Amino acid sequence: MVTVKVAIVLLVVCIGWPYMNPANHSPMIPARVSEVLANGHTIYHFGWQGVLTGAGLIFFAYIGFDAVSTAAQEAKNPQRDLPIGILGSLFICTILYILFSWVITGLAHYTEFHGVVDKLAPVATALSHLPAQYHWLQQLIVPAILCGFSSVIMVLLMGQSRVFITMSHDGLLPKLFSDIHPTRHTPWKSNALFAVVVGSAVAFLPGNAFGEMCSVGTLLAFVLVCIGVIVLRYTNPGLPRKFRCPWVPLVPALGALSCLLMMAFLPKDTWWRLLIWMAVGLTIYFTYSRRHSKLGKQP
Repeated sequence: MVTVKVAIVLLVVCIGWPYMNPANHSPMIPARVSEVLANGHTIYHFGWQGVLTGAGLIFFAYIGFDAVSTAAQEAKNPQRDLPIGILGSLFICTILYILFSWVITGLAHYTEFHGVVDKLAPVATALSHLPAQYHWLQQLIVPAILCGFSSVIMVLLMGQSRVFITMSHDGLLPKLFSDIHPTRHTPWKSNALFAVVVGSAVAFLPGNAFGEMCSVGTLLAFVLVCIGVIVLRYTNPGLPRKFRCPWVPLVPALGALSCLLMMAFLPKDTWWRLLIWMAVGLTIYFTYSRRHSKLGKQP
């Protein structure tokens, strides 16, 4: 699946590059405009505020790199391999994102994408500007998107089950989530539960709401991790560390600030969903996790 989607991305970049119109990239950041949504909320397009809003809305696309860290227990040499895997894949995919978006916006003027509802339409709109002999490329976008979504979903569900295994071992969740299949050696009960819950949710609820919830939740988690690095570095300087963050507090402070900036311009209903979801999590923590925590039971 990864081979298919990367190959199609490279194909679009290579074929579309000679046909870009340089005038479409001027101005690079158009003037900011506001739009009042049907629910009364205001969202901003273009300008630096629009850039941050767009980055926050599609932040879930980067969660796969975070999921790599959840497989640390299954890595042979995590201290060496995880940084290479995370930073290496982050670098490659960021270059691909930039090249793909550069070609798409070079083929079609940015105003042609505004107000498009169909998720396939932006790419199809850009590829329609290619000569007729390349219109077959539009047919490859569908399998590329399906491969992209499928591989991301698989990685995220795998990462989620590994997070819950660790939490279950620590006593924060029931033993169900750390039960390993005797033959396949996978958290089969946890995987089955996630498959039913996630599959049912996305089948009946709006997809854009899940994307926004996933993005804002991950951004908040990153903010807390960055702040936690600073706090632990000063409160527990002698704590054994398998991984170390350089240039503390500069690097984690910049990480927390950048995530907060992206969160600040997300739609208000996304913030309400975040608060409700946090309330559910805190309820589980104070009613179950805190009383069963193995760390909390130590003297």
